[in-house]
Amino acid sequence: MQFRLISGFLIFIGSYLPLAIILAVQDIPKDWWSRPICSIADIKVDSCSYVPFEKPVYALTFLAVTGLSVLMANVSFKKLSYPFQIEVVQAKAIPNELINYTFPYVVSFMGISYNEPQKLLGFAVFLLWMFAITYKSGQILMNPLLLMFKWRLHEATILINGNTREVRILKQGNLTPGPQKGETVQDFYIVRD
Repeated sequence: MQFRLISGFLIFIGSYLPLAIILAVQDIPKDWWSRPICSIADIKVDSCSYVPFEKPVYALTFLAVTGLSVLMANVSFKKLSYPFQIEVVQAKAIPNELINYTFPYVVSFMGISYNEPQKLLGFAVFLLWMFAITYKSGQILMNPLLLMFKWRLHEATILINGNTREVRILKQGNLTPGPQKGETVQDFYIVRD
């Protein structure tokens, strides 16, 4: 099974939620932090603002898109059917190598802000390029944000249809030897007890 383009993009773009939060915080002007906390009575007072961002459309859009992508990707994982019965013989957790690959690129974009459209456009090109690479290479599931939902990547020896295989497995929680129900997605097995 191959991820559909939209599902793959949701998983990918959701991994940039931490970056969206960082950019949103950087978009809050320094003087906003010294303002009083707003209350219902302050709605008509000009000194109070419920939206702290200099560029609220960009900040809120990137936050909403990445946040919704995380939620929709999580729902997509719950909708998977698990048609295969496999026996996990041996398993060990493996680190998420994609973090090492993308970290230098993400750090280089920490200088971007919503006030510089040319850098935002460059960042959009970067995201599309990274998505194309991870999607085509079958590495879309090597997503560090999945760790927040307790998904873990494992190398495992499995028995399926009487054949032994060395595979990568994604499972929510720990993977222990024994029977599991599974689905293949690109080069991974996604399993549950």
